Amino acid sequence: MTAREFRLPDLGEGLTESELVEWHVAPGELVTLNQTIADVETAKAIVQLPSPVAGRVIELLAEPGTTVAVGTPIVRFEVEGAADSPAPDSASADEAAEGHAAETQKPESAHGSTSETTDAPVRNAVLVGYGPSVESGKRPQRKKRTFAAPTSVAQRPAAPRPVSSGHALALAAPPVRKLAHELGVDLATLQGTGENGMIVRADVTRAAEGSTPPTVAGAERTGEVRTPIRGVRKATAAAMVQSAFTAPHVTEFLTVDVTRSLQLVQRLTESGQRASLLGLVSKAVCMAIARTPSLNSRWDDEANEIVQFETVNLGIAVATDRGLMVPHITSADRRTLPELTAEIADLAAAARAGELAPSQLSGSTFTITNIGVFGVDAGTPILNPGEAGILAMGAVRRLPWEHEGEIALRDVITLSLSFDHRLVDGEQGARLLTDVGALLRDPATALAMV
Repeated sequence: MTAREFRLPDLGEGLTESELVEWHVAPGELVTLNQTIADVETAKAIVQLPSPVAGRVIELLAEPGTTVAVGTPIVRFEVEGAADSPAPDSASADEAAEGHAAETQKPESAHGSTSETTDAPVRNAVLVGYGPSVESGKRPQRKKRTFAAPTSVAQRPAAPRPVSSGHALALAAPPVRKLAHELGVDLATLQGTGENGMIVRADVTRAAEGSTPPTVAGAERTGEVRTPIRGVRKATAAAMVQSAFTAPHVTEFLTVDVTRSLQLVQRLTESGQRASLLGLVSKAVCMAIARTPSLNSRWDDEANEIVQFETVNLGIAVATDRGLMVPHITSADRRTLPELTAEIADLAAAARAGELAPSQLSGSTFTITNIGVFGVDAGTPILNPGEAGILAMGAVRRLPWEHEGEIALRDVITLSLSFDHRLVDGEQGARLLTDVGALLRDPATALAMV
């Protein structure tokens, strides 16, 4: 038998660290190749780590809730085989990951490293679904776990307390709810110490251990609550600072009568088709970009070139408990209105549940953000780094408006377009904005734009 260390892999997109959310195994437990052993949270998504070997868990080397740098050992296995087998080089590991990713239609690959190599089955790509197939050709079933005496980071309460059905109303992210369920902690009894009263992992683990939240000197006097800057919040902050101080932003505004658009959405919905105003705006943006392609480009400083994209990968900004996320719809300009509407809904649900793949959170070429859902009329959105434009939708208001030479109550919305002035001139930004406005004012205008 040989001991092997498994190091936190590079999960792609240049991420240098991840937070260990939860272990799915314990010391002494037998695991199979590709069995999920842990959940980790990157700056972009929650990712499941499968086991790179078949063997027995010796020791868990990282505590849930801690931030771990890529390449740091996180678990030790005991596996069968000799210790003198040649280790696969990084190139062959990448090729194996890419080949399997193509077969399973997964978007990205990532690879981990071990301290020793053996003849036991080893998987070098570590995102779920990657790596060599097991002999049966089927994904290993996760077996029922049996825990030995709780040790190290795998400790569990001997007699879990029942979880109240009322805890679903508590403010907590899905991974925290899952942890509370496993530890038998009633979320309804906890006072969250996170942002806006959010219940965080530390609150749950303290409750499971029967301890009280740590006191902070001066906290009672000042009313301060300090939250570590990490994960999505840290990545978003860095991206926004980079964008704001790299690309010269210009914002233009246009207020549009969208009464006919809303009537179209209602007719389509009543006929059983998927439709929404956000879906309609997305379709209008894609059509307008075809007429003003400079809005679908990026500035490449290193190559000293302007890169023009052939298709529109449309980013949709989604507010989640973990912060702002921008998943994208690949080749949105080739989608129908019902397809766009359905995919927007699916992406938003996946983002809020923390189930997006890292590849879904990078690669967008233009973004739409719907600030109107928060009751805001207009704003000056900051560009996603690497994009030429972002469109903000304001709230729809029922206002007195000029219509066919008279004053009538109409549904009105304000659109805010920010763009990179290195790539887009004011005239080009105005053209895209007025094209989108014309399509929303009268969807039949689309016939003249084809």
